[in-house]
Amino acid sequence: MALRYRNSILVLFISGLVLLASACGGEPEYVPKPKGYNRIDLPDHAYQSLEGKYPYQFEYSSHAIIRPDTFATAEPYWIFVYYPALKANLQLTYKSVDEDPKKFQELINDAYRLANKHNVKAEAIDEFIMKTKDGKTANLFTLQGEVPSQFQFYITDTTTHFFRGALYFKTATKNDSLAPVIDYIKKDAMHMLNTLKWK
Repeated sequence: MALRYRNSILVLFISGLVLLASACGGEPEYVPKPKGYNRIDLPDHAYQSLEGKYPYQFEYSSHAIIRPDTFATAEPYWIFVYYPALKANLQLTYKSVDEDPKKFQELINDAYRLANKHNVKAEAIDEFIMKTKDGKTANLFTLQGEVPSQFQFYITDTTTHFFRGALYFKTATKNDSLAPVIDYIKKDAMHMLNTLKWK
């Protein structure tokens, strides 16, 4: 009886060792981590009036600062609306149409060319027409994919003023992670267009 008892304990002990060895010795099971995004805390929208001698006037974000465009090709009245906390620039360019239909068409073509030059990397380019509160018409371009500029627009009175904007980020963060920031700045751009006045 004692021998049978010892044999039972020995069998249980060996079975336990085999079970433990098979559990530890197998291939580890990998589980993919869920996709994560950087946490970005966005401030409430607040606006201030553009100061200075420009042929246009608008309200822009209180969380941004106005900087002159310092590129070699920059012209008078070209500025950046710079968001220091978000490392984002809304580049704004201005051209006088001079009541010249040919020049006006060239400016329109140039706006489409600048949006479409991202076709190589863009997954899609969506164009929208926006009517501002005082009846102006703005053309908006939303670019999807890993493109340098995710949002562009132009607005014109067709005879005197042509105003164009393009959003750029000074960061290597992927655009899907930047989506909340892009939407935040787009809302600011809509406010800018709705408060735009020509001088």
